[in-house]
Amino acid sequence: MTGQPGGRGLEEFGWPGWLPGRRRPDRDHRALAEELADARDSPDGEARAAELERIAARADATADDRSALDARLALIETYLLHGQRWRLVEPVRRCLAAVDRRPDLLPPGGRELLSRYQRYAVEALLGSSRVGLDQARALLDDLAAGGAPVVAELRCRIADHLGDEPAARSWYDRWAAAAPDPADGCPECARVRRAELLAGWGDWRAALDELADAGRADCTEGPERGLAATMLPWLRAGEPERAAAAHVRAYRRHRRERAAFPYLAAHLRFCALAGHPGRGLDILAERLPRLDHADDELSAMEFAAAGALVCAVATDAGLGGRTVHRPASGSRPAADLDVGALGAALLDLATGLAGSFDARNGTGHQSGRIASWLAERTQAEQALVSPVPWPADRTGDDGPPADTPADDLPDVEPVPLSLALITAALDRRGDRYVVDAADTVVGRWGEALIQVRRAGERGEILHVRTVASRRLPASRRAEAYAFCNSWNQDRLLPTAYVHDSGAELVLAGDVSTDLSHGVAPVQLDVLLAAAVRTGSAYADSVAALP
Repeated sequence: MTGQPGGRGLEEFGWPGWLPGRRRPDRDHRALAEELADARDSPDGEARAAELERIAARADATADDRSALDARLALIETYLLHGQRWRLVEPVRRCLAAVDRRPDLLPPGGRELLSRYQRYAVEALLGSSRVGLDQARALLDDLAAGGAPVVAELRCRIADHLGDEPAARSWYDRWAAAAPDPADGCPECARVRRAELLAGWGDWRAALDELADAGRADCTEGPERGLAATMLPWLRAGEPERAAAAHVRAYRRHRRERAAFPYLAAHLRFCALAGHPGRGLDILAERLPRLDHADDELSAMEFAAAGALVCAVATDAGLGGRTVHRPASGSRPAADLDVGALGAALLDLATGLAGSFDARNGTGHQSGRIASWLAERTQAEQALVSPVPWPADRTGDDGPPADTPADDLPDVEPVPLSLALITAALDRRGDRYVVDAADTVVGRWGEALIQVRRAGERGEILHVRTVASRRLPASRRAEAYAFCNSWNQDRLLPTAYVHDSGAELVLAGDVSTDLSHGVAPVQLDVLLAAAVRTGSAYADSVAALP
């Protein structure tokens, strides 16, 4: 089960979200900090976001700047959890205003965290038409005033999104010439973004040169993201076998990861242009349920446009009689659509989303880009005559490639426990999470909110805490204690206990592992997998209580 971010950070007692032994007064009279703690531990969803907004507004009314900032930072984490970056602009703007008035509100490292959120808010312009141009530009100007090196990249990508290629190329040169800065994020991912821009401009060889030696071991999305970016350039540059090898290897990972949805459009386009519309239909049928839950409008638009191209080419190849199940969503009922009907529905969705972007942008660039993809149908028809051959190891499509280099395998040598080591292990699992200002990794797995942090004087103890989503009324205290005693008697992990907040009972569990002699990445994988699995089982058992 994929983890999702959420939950509270470290509290005053040093334990994430745990106020042991403290009874809370009635809701209307208790401290805002305690209300915020409860909101962070509440189930993910709109109710949690609404409660955080209420707390932030109440803090504003009482001039409690610290609680207002904390509530909005938690609100930003909640929006990031659900892929709602378009909602970041206002809370980020309010956080920046609060910090300008009172710089003392931010803890050490808080400025870097807020700058990262500010970047996410600006980037939201690219993913959703619901973000205003003026709003994003104001945040970007603020970043520029602070001397953030990422400004050239953001201005380049925004200009490209608007269809101003000369301006985009000008900013691209400044971005490429700048020295990498850790605050900008992964430099390997930045190279992929540059290659994607070059490919969009038709500079196939330049895109391939940008990724010539890609594949850093510490990039959590590589090398598969880089391979997805090279598929079409290799195909255009006359090396189709390399394009096919890149597709097969990258899709092994991307088919399993929810966060890989934005890369699927490239895989679909490759299948259409390489003469394999049948494979494209298989991918489309497998990943179509994700379309209704895409994290942003841009990835939905591109997936739909690429899917429409696949359907058109499949019809030309005589596959129009195949049916694909499209699940229900909202008021739309589930249906089994033939290829032609599915293609028409996807085209309608893609053009509608492109029109929304263009209406906001005041240009026709996104509609033109989608039209250019669909115009590739003629080239795809030619590929049907002589499809690109698959690589020899394609039979291992569901697992790692047989020729995976030893350097790509996890290291077995013990190293000191670190935050990077923890997040890399979760990235290998494909989990989603956030890291709060106190370096606590927080995610949600089904009914379990799980927090991972380093404890001990040297950060040598791996501490994993599980909080069950379901709460019990205080009147069931004896039953809750009996449940935890039974769990601890029958199960090794996690150690279960009851936290009495006064009005309700929170059932939680802990797992602590002393790693003072270091831990190998493969060992950490096992430890985290066990903690997540047993924590989820614990929370599921709580949810199943009568």
